[in-house]
Amino acid sequence: MAFSETVYIDAPIETVFKITTDFEQAPMIMENVIKAEKLTEGPLQVGAQVKETRNVRANEIVTVLHVIEFIPNQKYSVKSESGGMTVIYQYQFLANEDGTTVNFTGTIKSKGLKNAFIRPFFEKILKKEDENHLVKLKDYIEQQKTE
Repeated sequence: MAFSETVYIDAPIETVFKITTDFEQAPMIMENVIKAEKLTEGPLQVGAQVKETRNVRANEIVTVLHVIEFIPNQKYSVKSESGGMTVIYQYQFLANEDGTTVNFTGTIKSKGLKNAFIRPFFEKILKKEDENHLVKLKDYIEQQKTE
């Protein structure tokens, strides 16, 4: 199952991509993210890892995100795995005349019978947490533009 979101941001694609892939800014964009820190040295690229801490139902959950796709100013994807569940978040960036369109898709895959039963509940929680994060990204970037 997947969920998706699309938003237009009144800012150049380079700015939008840079802020979106700066994981230290994730708490400003994603409501339940407490902090995120890059675990690997060097620039963000395929193979890089980011440790993300979220507040999920009053519990701190730590996940390691693996960058599995990275084309500057075009797209990037991250994957996390835990307990037989795999979550993939994909972002595509399209330059428009005066701004950028960002397309997001979240996909959840499960392994095993137990996880097949848990997956709908897990999807519901994840979708609720992240379904409007592109709107927050838009507000965050456009607010910086006016300051």
